[in-house]
Amino acid sequence: MGTEVASLGNALAIPAVVCLWVAILARIPSGARSREQRGLWLAVISAAAAMTLNLPSVVDFLAQGAASGHKVSLARNCIGVVSAGAVLYFVASVTQRHRLRILALASIVLFPGILLVLDGIAPPHESNSFLVDRQVTPSILYWLALIASHLLADSACSAVCWHYGRRAADRSLSVSLLVFGGGTLFAGLYWIVLLSEIVTGSNWGMAVAPILMNLHGFLRAAALLVPPITSFLVSTQDGIVAWRLWPLWKDLVTVVPNVVLSPPQGRLEELVRPAAPRGLLVYRKVIEIRDAILVLEGHAGYSDVLRIQAGHSGSCDSLPVTQQAVVLAHAIKEARQAKMDRNPEMRTSLSFGALGSCDLDEEKRFLLDVAHAYLNTSAHAHAERDGRKSDV
Repeated sequence: MGTEVASLGNALAIPAVVCLWVAILARIPSGARSREQRGLWLAVISAAAAMTLNLPSVVDFLAQGAASGHKVSLARNCIGVVSAGAVLYFVASVTQRHRLRILALASIVLFPGILLVLDGIAPPHESNSFLVDRQVTPSILYWLALIASHLLADSACSAVCWHYGRRAADRSLSVSLLVFGGGTLFAGLYWIVLLSEIVTGSNWGMAVAPILMNLHGFLRAAALLVPPITSFLVSTQDGIVAWRLWPLWKDLVTVVPNVVLSPPQGRLEELVRPAAPRGLLVYRKVIEIRDAILVLEGHAGYSDVLRIQAGHSGSCDSLPVTQQAVVLAHAIKEARQAKMDRNPEMRTSLSFGALGSCDLDEEKRFLLDVAHAYLNTSAHAHAERDGRKSDV
């Protein structure tokens, strides 16, 4: 059983490393711009580098050159403690603790120096190995310093990610912190397993250690990718909404062109090369549709609307939201035609509760219902005209 678990853990090593490097490359822009993101980015880079130097194929490749197994293992461990210091720096940035930030920067310099000194004063050895033939090289003190640096950073990071992740107002940030904290927790468990093996002198945990470390890699990669994935999903959703609103928006701005800030484009061009910033595309559509509706408000007698309301007592606000959307779609159709026919404005007492809502998401949902009803209204109007022509 232990052999199968170890084999599974080793099989996950390359996928975990690849996922880490993909996430790192995807987050280069934000990692370069934001100081808070920079600490997180550096932590994941150094962790990915350390895990890369732990891959047997990479070690064999480097050993064929000038690097010896000893140099590779020492570099891996030094990069690992840099990763621990970067994690601590990330914690300091999240909590806004200046002293902890200084301590994190100091640990990035101090701990690799300690490892280099402990390695240098040890007897000659081929590599820094852990419980190979029940031996720890170069020394137990070396490994205790390495484990302590990781446990200190990982425990602080897990606690902070759990605390702030549950309280973050931004859902993307909350998920990212919780996932990163989960990955850090797995890394902490990995070092606890190694510490217990030093204390007991056995290698019982060597089967589960690779799985713990590689799960840490997957979760940290996922934490880095949460913001861009969330941004992509939001952008995709906005594109779908803009596509569905476009027919209604186009008909409205054709008769009320003064409500748009830039000339109308084609339906596909609006998505591929929007005139407005992409994040404001749907917002602009909603505002321009609403403004156009307000301009058209008095331009019709609303015969279709009155027909819909004939069997309903009370104001239009008391109608269900979907029925309000149908009423408004008929009103828009008639008002638009009246304005195109240059009919005089007519006062109306109609009011629509969902239109002009302070909640953008609520108004967006309502206008999607209006756009759907408007298209059906247009289809029915064409059918009626065709029917009248055939009767003639």
